[in-house]
Amino acid sequence: MGELNFYRKKKKISASLLREIFVWIFDIAVVLIIAFALVHFIGEKTSIIGESMAPTLENDDIVIINKFIYEVSSPKRNDIVVFKPYGNEKLHYYIKRVVGLPGETIQIVEGKIYINGEILEEKIEVVAIENPGLASKPIKLGVDEYFVLGDNRNNSEDSRFAEIGNVNIDDIEGKAWFRISPKNKIGFVE
Repeated sequence: MGELNFYRKKKKISASLLREIFVWIFDIAVVLIIAFALVHFIGEKTSIIGESMAPTLENDDIVIINKFIYEVSSPKRNDIVVFKPYGNEKLHYYIKRVVGLPGETIQIVEGKIYINGEILEEKIEVVAIENPGLASKPIKLGVDEYFVLGDNRNNSEDSRFAEIGNVNIDDIEGKAWFRISPKNKIGFVE
């Protein structure tokens, strides 16, 4: 028969073991916090719908949205922004290039974009705009408004049309930051 032994020595947990356990718990907590921050601020992804941003972004390309950047700065000319027109949550994301900044006056004349009366020298190669839409007359942007256009200027639903109009800063979700699909085009979006 087995004996009962009430005087057995209790095992002591060493300080080094406790320290190691604490380090593991701390490391796991840090990784979880970093993962949460990345997903919350940068990790949202969206698909490109249509050809309005071609050739920069093509139909079905998948991009990651940097949602944090506009918490610490404002959109700049040539940024590619992700937004929902008029904040309408029922619509899909629109992705367009910022052309006009708050306070500027935009007009499209004979296929060219004028900002405050001067022709915009663009950093990308685009064709002349055939339909200036609302921008056939000068458009004065408010203090929180941006004028956006698709890179495929003659096949884009953008600020030239009432359905989109000027984009309010509150409706901008973030910047199209990194393309993750297709595999042969993975990289930062410019």
